[in-house]
Amino acid sequence: MPEFTPTEVQNLKAQYEKVGQGHVFTYFDSLSEPEQKALFEQLQKIDPARVQKLRDLALNPPKEEGQAVVEPLPESATASIIDSKPEDIQRWYDLGLELIGKGEVAVVLLAGGQGTRLGSKAPKGCFDIKLPSHKSLFQIQAERILKIQQLAAERAADPSKAVIPWFIMTSGPTRGPTEKFFKKEKLAELSDEENANRAKGVPYFGLDSKNVTIFEQGVLPCITNDGKFMLASKGKLAVAPDGNGGLYKALQDEGVLEKMRPNIKHVHAYCVDNCLAKVADPVFIGFAAEKKVKIATKVVRKRDAKESVGLILQKNGKPDVVEYSEIDDATRQATDPKQPNLLKFRAANIVNHYYSFEYLDSMGDAVNSLPPHVAKKKIPFFDTEKGEAVDPKTPNGIKLEQFVFDNFKWLNLNDFACFEVKREEEFSPLKNADPAQKADGTFEKQPEDSPTTSRRHIKEQGSRWVEAVGATVKNGDADKGLEVSPLTSYGGEGLKSFKGQTIDKLSI
Repeated sequence: MPEFTPTEVQNLKAQYEKVGQGHVFTYFDSLSEPEQKALFEQLQKIDPARVQKLRDLALNPPKEEGQAVVEPLPESATASIIDSKPEDIQRWYDLGLELIGKGEVAVVLLAGGQGTRLGSKAPKGCFDIKLPSHKSLFQIQAERILKIQQLAAERAADPSKAVIPWFIMTSGPTRGPTEKFFKKEKLAELSDEENANRAKGVPYFGLDSKNVTIFEQGVLPCITNDGKFMLASKGKLAVAPDGNGGLYKALQDEGVLEKMRPNIKHVHAYCVDNCLAKVADPVFIGFAAEKKVKIATKVVRKRDAKESVGLILQKNGKPDVVEYSEIDDATRQATDPKQPNLLKFRAANIVNHYYSFEYLDSMGDAVNSLPPHVAKKKIPFFDTEKGEAVDPKTPNGIKLEQFVFDNFKWLNLNDFACFEVKREEEFSPLKNADPAQKADGTFEKQPEDSPTTSRRHIKEQGSRWVEAVGATVKNGDADKGLEVSPLTSYGGEGLKSFKGQTIDKLSI
């Protein structure tokens, strides 16, 4: 990156003026030298010409010719853990475990969000869903990596190669706190109780720190309705994270692909808020690797026609994600001709993807062509005409964000695959705070995608696992379940020693 010198400042200013955004330097000469340097460094990270193109693309998207034709993905591109033969599932598992054992699998975690809607200022991955163990989402997922590494090492020709590098994509507000949380340092954003729980653990949750890389997604300027970049203050541009689709550019810009290049051939990416995510799932990795696809995605069955979720399907002969609002009622309610008790379009997107490293490494400048989406927002800004800070009462500008699945449509159907999994085993997103409670402790309304549902789903899964091997759970748990540590079992394996036992502990 260029040094902070008068010549480089002029060069940068010329770049912004060329695309009509020179006003961001309005107060530059009145700033102190440290403030000037901070603004220079912030503006240096943004390509104003690229942002202009993205804005134009967002406001004037290419028009699709004719009526869009949507169909489910062809059977050749799909499989379901619900309907597959046991021998197929075992073959995929064995292959996935073999690839992990060779050190060819990496995991990317999308962890840019804060727990604001949960009443927390900390990164969402730090959140405690109040399991008996008080493990955070980050810890649960780290321990799944530890366990699957162990299972792979037991089969590997060279156990030392059974290592899964973990790449954690944060945002500007979450990077620092995430790094501190992994190092086991105190966080101002957490309560004393939460910090005390973290202090009982170990740095990096037992993973080798050299195999954990925390990096940061990019940002895009907030833009006025008439196309001008907004200032947050005299010396700072108003910016917002570029969405989960910023992953592809961040992998390039933050040196992640460079780190992966020597050994990695398969990449699993998922979101931090799913407490049931099977991190580096060997069945999924084996399925996708066997098919030799560039991208594969996990889906769950829609609960019913009214569930507001994006759908994985083919649109005009290409894989795509279509949002609930884009589909008419007849399409939503259509049933599968072969299985009339199921919806024809039922593959609900859960943002859980496989990528071949070769594909990610080949994207090149295509990362700049990912179509942005417009969100109209109330954005506090510094008005350069009035010379004062403004806190608007109505939407006054736009934020641009990219979606991680918007490159699916660039692929041919034979480069893409879809893998259906059981919702109760693999998908429980944490989106909302728990509802208010009545005097008797019950909720005023049913919790949905909240800490309570996340906690219950983990415990219900634990009970299913031990009951499947012949154990009985009688532990007085308020949720009538059992927490099974990922260090005890990754996916229900290794529990036969509990056969015939009555488990009275809250967690094992």
